[in-house]
Amino acid sequence: LGLALYASSLCAVSGATFLYHDYCVIGAGPAGLQAAYFLQQAGRDYIVFERSHAPGSFFALYPRHRKLISINKRYTGKSNSEFNLRHDWNSLLSHDRRLLFRRYSRDFFPNADTMVRYLEDFASLLKLRVQYNTAIIHVTLEKNEQAWNGHYFLLTDQDRKNYKCSCLLVAAGTWVPNVVNFPGSEYVEGYETVSINPEDFTGQTVLILGRGNSAFETAENILGVTNFIHMVSRSRVRLSWATHYVGDLRAINNGLLDTYQLKSLDGLLEGDLEDLAIVKDKKGKLHITLRFYLENRNISAGIDSITLPQDELDNFATRAPYDRVIRCLGWKFDFSIYNRSLRMMPGKGNIKKYPQIKPSYESKGTQGLFVLGTASHSVDFRKSAGGFIHGFRYTTRAVHRLLENRHHGVPWPSTVYPITQLTNSIIKRVNEASGLYQMFSVLADIILLRDNATAFEYLEEYPIGVLAELEMQTGRKACNGLFVIIMEYGRNFSGADKDVFYYNRAVGEAQHAWQSNFLHPVIYYYKHLPTEREMRLRPPDWPLPLPNAIHHIVEDFLTDWTAPNAHILPLRRFLENCLSTDLRNFFAESCFLFAFTHQKLPPSCQQGYIGMQGLVGSQELRQHAVQAGLLQDYTHTDFSAGRPPDSHDGSQQQLMRDHGIPVRPLQHLVNAKDE
Repeated sequence: LGLALYASSLCAVSGATFLYHDYCVIGAGPAGLQAAYFLQQAGRDYIVFERSHAPGSFFALYPRHRKLISINKRYTGKSNSEFNLRHDWNSLLSHDRRLLFRRYSRDFFPNADTMVRYLEDFASLLKLRVQYNTAIIHVTLEKNEQAWNGHYFLLTDQDRKNYKCSCLLVAAGTWVPNVVNFPGSEYVEGYETVSINPEDFTGQTVLILGRGNSAFETAENILGVTNFIHMVSRSRVRLSWATHYVGDLRAINNGLLDTYQLKSLDGLLEGDLEDLAIVKDKKGKLHITLRFYLENRNISAGIDSITLPQDELDNFATRAPYDRVIRCLGWKFDFSIYNRSLRMMPGKGNIKKYPQIKPSYESKGTQGLFVLGTASHSVDFRKSAGGFIHGFRYTTRAVHRLLENRHHGVPWPSTVYPITQLTNSIIKRVNEASGLYQMFSVLADIILLRDNATAFEYLEEYPIGVLAELEMQTGRKACNGLFVIIMEYGRNFSGADKDVFYYNRAVGEAQHAWQSNFLHPVIYYYKHLPTEREMRLRPPDWPLPLPNAIHHIVEDFLTDWTAPNAHILPLRRFLENCLSTDLRNFFAESCFLFAFTHQKLPPSCQQGYIGMQGLVGSQELRQHAVQAGLLQDYTHTDFSAGRPPDSHDGSQQQLMRDHGIPVRPLQHLVNAKDE
């Protein structure tokens, strides 16, 4: 039957005309607009389809009570725009400084209407190509060897207009409400339609199904007017400050926890919702019972003929009847518009609400189909921030860079530096990079070493799930070893049952950096690029395979990893051990001495002093070095050659005499070099 339907769909579109674009983007929410921005900046042929009359239609309705839980920290004490994005969870990435969310709202937790206005401005000011009032209702494939991926994507909208594209970017989010069916579920009100006027709940007793932010947001709205609120869910409450996952319960919504634990009638219960049943009595009250009590019984016969749990257990927790039952179970991805030929399958277990995708965000079933935004969260569900704006704005950019290399031959952006800048480059990035900070354990900076470790190539924010494919995905070569820089929490610090406020929870000494609990930089060193097998066999809870060497930069209370002794010195020594070289910077006098006492010069001398690079010496600079203990003071020495005390040549000769090196005239040194 499936083959017949597929064949019939092909026949139906075979005679239709198609409007072609290289890239089709479904959805003009934050992820869709972010993808459109990068495509437009690269000069690509693309179109964005949006079913509503404006972008961000999800935020026009949700959250129902209009307060976002994404923070808008307008002040950080710093002017570094990249650093400030670490604490701006709403802005999309662009070159236009007007499109920073702090210019739209002063609220720490902004109103959702402000997000709608922001997205409208983002699309209009950047002149993104969005086609509104276009609902894509069917997507299928057309095999073609000339296409980028061996097939075209054929899209049909509600008006039966047809479109064709070589690459499909799905940014439609998760918007289909999760519904649990059980006897009496027809009496349940959905989060998407329930009243948000607290006065409608005055003096009522309410049961809420669910335990996420939408459930607690609903409870918070009516907490002061109800008799009491009970909340039932399959799992225990997960507090975001304990799990370090922003999708778990946030403090702004957890008032019900206070009233529960302080015994003010409200309460939380655990139970499988599919085992429940609801029976309505003649007064309109809703009674909670269990499904097995209703087996072989006729519910329509009335509540008097049904056995309730309290009939056998008189202190049954939910024996009091409820006036209303509200479902707040979140959302799932809409799979209905995708033909079976695309093999868009749901995930398994707790990620079944998302489509199956690879760590590169490409569909497991169809090459050339990428999932962006909230729907791509299966890659890092309950691990990082990929399901939220402050996370997927970076993963969307990563997908764009992968596509640029694959289809247009544009390698992943990189910068080449001399090896002397290795420590500085890492310190700079871990102190300001927002992508590493927000997408911890998912995106990483990659340092590719050049021949003889004299230089390195720096790639920013690459998905570590496809590290084994780095050369193919980026167009860069990793032949001489590499460093991988990521941010991590402590291995045993996060969890629903963890006490994250225990005494001595922080580590302050560099020698104990590997025991750091809070978010901190970790540097992995590999002599060779890890293989796919090594990636599969990595230890549990490790983001990467076991490296040849690993270094933790000790956690910092200010997230400022610039302390010379605690942060920079241990990092530099780790890098030196991995490269078997000296990464210190030296004054010219020291380099001159090394040239006569060592077979191999440090890189800073080789690339600086020998290459005629560096600062021009002066009396003030030399005096500063003496006062800092970096150089000996030769200014009061009796120079036998009769040169003035500040003579550079005289100080070099005296330096050689102090170390027992015979001093020969400069002309002799030149002749010896020529010989």
